Amino acid sequence: MKTLIVIPARIGSTRFPAKPLHQIAGHSLVSRVADVAARVAAERKDTDYVIATDDSAIMDHAREIGAPAVMTDPDLPSGTDRALAAALALDTAPDFVLNLQGDAPFTPPAYLGALIDAAATTDADVVTPVVQLDWAALDTVREQKTREPFSGTSCIRRADGMAIWFSKQVIPAIRKEDRLREKETLSPVWRHIGLYGFRMAALERFAALPVGHYEALEGLEQLRFLENGMSIFTVAVEPGANAMWGIDTPEDAAFAEKLIAEQGDPMEAPR
Repeated sequence: MKTLIVIPARIGSTRFPAKPLHQIAGHSLVSRVADVAARVAAERKDTDYVIATDDSAIMDHAREIGAPAVMTDPDLPSGTDRALAAALALDTAPDFVLNLQGDAPFTPPAYLGALIDAAATTDADVVTPVVQLDWAALDTVREQKTREPFSGTSCIRRADGMAIWFSKQVIPAIRKEDRLREKETLSPVWRHIGLYGFRMAALERFAALPVGHYEALEGLEQLRFLENGMSIFTVAVEPGANAMWGIDTPEDAAFAEKLIAEQGDPMEAPR
């Protein structure tokens, strides 16, 4: 199965202009994400990676760090569309495309490997990771949502791992929660990790479909698949050593530097 890891890296950002080039503890944000992809590609047969950008400065920077990159249309509406454009730019299209968000430098490489492995055993259109929250983590998510209601995404999944729904709300609601806390170590809430693996045909179909009703309401691209009867397989993964996910603001970048100082730099880990 020929796999392509695509790192969308858009120069424009209202909250954080030129974010991919921002230096975090001596390395640009995009170079940190590229390091994650490079580690996976080095260990996996028939797996390559590429930075998909809309800006010549990021293209130049990719050359400086020795990372493959491709220029894509700046008017593309989403990172998923940019991932498709990068895949189609290859001489031979891949079978499976991993969309690794360009602002997620702490993504464990094992998450990407888990999605590639899952793609070989399921015929689902999309695969994506989820983490089952313990009660302390659920309490943290709820507290965060009092300040940032649209932070974090929950997933409802069947026993076989197929996704039923995703929401920016914490779902499911839990009746008799106190009793459940006494009996179970883990809560029934699954947190979705914003990393996607697509069959090439599914990615092309996604880009051809209009924005879904619930996709627009929730601001979640994956709902376009569900609204159109396409299947998403969720892969249960262990929580990462670093709980921080995306870098959305300069304050996030400063916090990331603090975490690196305290916990070590993932780019310095042995390959």
